[in-house]
Amino acid sequence: MHEHILRRMGFGASPDDLSYFADFTPAQLIDELLHYAEAPDGTDALIGHPAHAGVTVRGTFSPDTVINDARQRWLFRMMHTRRPLQEKLALFWHHYFATAYSKVAGTFGSIHATKMMDAARQPNGTRGQVQMFRDMATGNFRDLLIEVAKDPAMLVWLDGRTNIRTRPQENFGRELMELFTVGVGQHTEADVYAAARVFTGWNLELVVVNNRTDEVNSYYRSIYNPAQHDTDPKTFSFPIYPDGSRTIPARAAAQGVQDGLDLIDALARHPATAERLARRLYAFFINDVDAPDEGLIRQAAEAYRTSGTFSIHAMLRRLLHSPEFLSSANVYQRYAWPVEYVVRAIKETGWRGLSVDAAITPLVNMGQSLYEPPDVNGWATGPHWFTTSSMLARLNFASTLATNQRTNLVREAQAFRASPERVLEFLLARYQTPGFSSDGYSALHDYLRAGIRWTGTDAQLTTKVPGAVRLLLGSSEFQFV
Repeated sequence: MHEHILRRMGFGASPDDLSYFADFTPAQLIDELLHYAEAPDGTDALIGHPAHAGVTVRGTFSPDTVINDARQRWLFRMMHTRRPLQEKLALFWHHYFATAYSKVAGTFGSIHATKMMDAARQPNGTRGQVQMFRDMATGNFRDLLIEVAKDPAMLVWLDGRTNIRTRPQENFGRELMELFTVGVGQHTEADVYAAARVFTGWNLELVVVNNRTDEVNSYYRSIYNPAQHDTDPKTFSFPIYPDGSRTIPARAAAQGVQDGLDLIDALARHPATAERLARRLYAFFINDVDAPDEGLIRQAAEAYRTSGTFSIHAMLRRLLHSPEFLSSANVYQRYAWPVEYVVRAIKETGWRGLSVDAAITPLVNMGQSLYEPPDVNGWATGPHWFTTSSMLARLNFASTLATNQRTNLVREAQAFRASPERVLEFLLARYQTPGFSSDGYSALHDYLRAGIRWTGTDAQLTTKVPGAVRLLLGSSEFQFV
């Protein structure tokens, strides 16, 4: 059960992880991962340390300004963090509030775009979008929505930077309701236009540091521009205020930012928002193969509503401490996202001598490039991850990883060299799967025996063990978490 918890609340478990958590009960392990703020957050400082996975440096490693370096840093964090749930939720929110680097870079250049996507905390107080997701991952959903509305990358992605009173831009208002909160069927086209007017003046400005205007020494931040705000009343088809009023009143331009705060508060409070968020978190943490348990959805939504703070943590706690989360019926009932597949495969295989850069192109071929969801809906998840080409990419990565880790795998298999059955026993214990059918087991067994009379020599282990790992990682059984 520990492996299940660590796959769902993180990215799988290395042998050291399993050893560290061996004495925890399942409930204790869930609480340990859920209350991650108590764990140290020094993962970035481990980059370059020989005991950890490597990165590929091209000149100077600069993950705050070079997007490929940012991708390497995030993969490194997923592998080595002491706060796996924080990184798992950062990935969830990156999908939920999908924002693509390519549009931001096409607008403001690669350096500014990388800063906007995932710069760590800077001396000027700015942070990238994904760092914001880390910071607010289990907090107040209303506050998260406000930060998303002000986020520079989002202001570029959904064109909020051009939202002015004479030409209201509808993109953010539409997605705020349709994708981020209440969902389709809970608002009208008139609401979309009213929401666009609400956020007029929520724009961007360039800040120059030390009178230096180059990309490295300047950054973009959100501003509220009163001169560009529509001060007229805005009426919606749903209540904005607890007294049932549906109209945001006319306000002086200087106070107009309150329009957006009032709308976000109403949407965070709307019953449909709690239920929609509960369904998304259920699919991500419990099961995206079968229909959700409606009773648990209602309970998770109620935990959010009664928290008094639109608490993501309260909703997560209800989901993760539910009998459904630990039920055998829900084990391996989630399709592995490419990045989950890659990080888990590395954690279970080993990383000595491996650069995380080796996963960047394979991830693209599998259909998931970090910081590059395809559209406002994020990635098409579940069985949509699997096509002929994406499965070939997974198989190719499995081969690359097994070959890279050949020496380590063979060394660890030495104690099991007596027979192919013992080697297979070792591998099936190391790589957790829902179990192989008799045909699947026979295929692995036949591979180990094929073409040789088994004697367990170093040469045989060197050939057969990495090959069997490649087949195991590429099997349909390993594509679930």
